[in-house]
Amino acid sequence: MTAAGLDRILAEPVHTGSGYKPFREMSAAEVESRAEELAGAAEVPAMQRMAAVASAWHGLAAAMRTAEAATVADLDRGELESRADRLHVIPPGGSFL
Repeated sequence: MTAAGLDRILAEPVHTGSGYKPFREMSAAEVESRAEELAGAAEVPAMQRMAAVASAWHGLAAAMRTAEAATVADLDRGELESRADRLHVIPPGGSFL
């Protein structure tokens, strides 16, 4: 992944439950909440593929806690690069539409 590609992902707005904010500004608690939301969606038979995405978000939250990162942007860029595609911040194909 290029630096510009990662920067694009970090700038992408993500729903946090109370609104949208850039992915880079999400806290570990917000990341965990997003993981739980996706895990709940994965319980619907037609959405089971979301379980892997939810797991990736749980992993990101755990990495943030381990690194004591206050926000996603506080994580090491290499760590983010290794996880970015699995999080589907920007969905495969580039859009939910």
